[in-house]
Amino acid sequence: MNLKELGIDFYQLVAVVTICGFTILAVLVFRYFFNRFVKQQVIMSGNDPTRYRFISHLITALIYIIGFGWAFSHIDALRTLAASLLAGAGIAAVAVGFASQAALSNIIGGMFIVLFKPYRINDRITLTSGRSGVVEDITLRHTVIKDFENRRIIIPNSVISNETLVNADLSDGRIIKWIDVGISYNSDIDHARQIIREEIMAHPLLIDGRNEEQIQKGDPQVPVRVISLGESSVNLRAWAWVASQQDSAALGWDTLESIKKRFDKEGIEIPFPHRTVYIRKDSEQ
Repeated sequence: MNLKELGIDFYQLVAVVTICGFTILAVLVFRYFFNRFVKQQVIMSGNDPTRYRFISHLITALIYIIGFGWAFSHIDALRTLAASLLAGAGIAAVAVGFASQAALSNIIGGMFIVLFKPYRINDRITLTSGRSGVVEDITLRHTVIKDFENRRIIIPNSVISNETLVNADLSDGRIIKWIDVGISYNSDIDHARQIIREEIMAHPLLIDGRNEEQIQKGDPQVPVRVISLGESSVNLRAWAWVASQQDSAALGWDTLESIKKRFDKEGIEIPFPHRTVYIRKDSEQ
């Protein structure tokens, strides 16, 4: 089967290939210069890259639609086919409507995300499913989240728009890290409190989260309080401010280790379950 049998002549084919090639080239050129512009805005001005990234996806899609649509309009056979399908335009419209409903809802969901900003690119979010990560991209169809194991979570925009999530970086990125430690009932609470506070205060990631009123009142930078009396332990909790979620994890791991070493050195016991076993010897019958 040759091109004439398909209703396509050589010049039409050349036009289509040329227009498609220029369309792809236009997309590459646009992305190159637009990405350079975005980097300058983010680095120099500190602007949020979310809207720029979404606009880039939107304009890229428009370039493809316009370019390929223009290219295919040069093929007489496709125009004739389109005219012959006008009789079934009603059915086709319904079918396309159902097929494009999900796609349109994702695009609209993405626009609402960019407009109202419940989260932005580089924000750390936690979903109701318990999965968490850093927002890597917001495309026309979905949001890409990179979890802390370097895997990608792909969620349609229409789904995540209705999701209840926790944004660790919205408005104020600082986080209070709880450091919970249990000590035995025989241990000195005041001494244990002093050790916990000193070890946390010595950590380089700790920041001062007190306001002016708390500083003037002389409130401690790291409060340490007894929060409960357990079956075999007195449970203490320290409140430590850090700048980000990553710092929160690092400070927690480091201080738990250093507190344990100080407790061992200074005689503060971390209790573990003790059980007394009674062996009953049945009397002889």
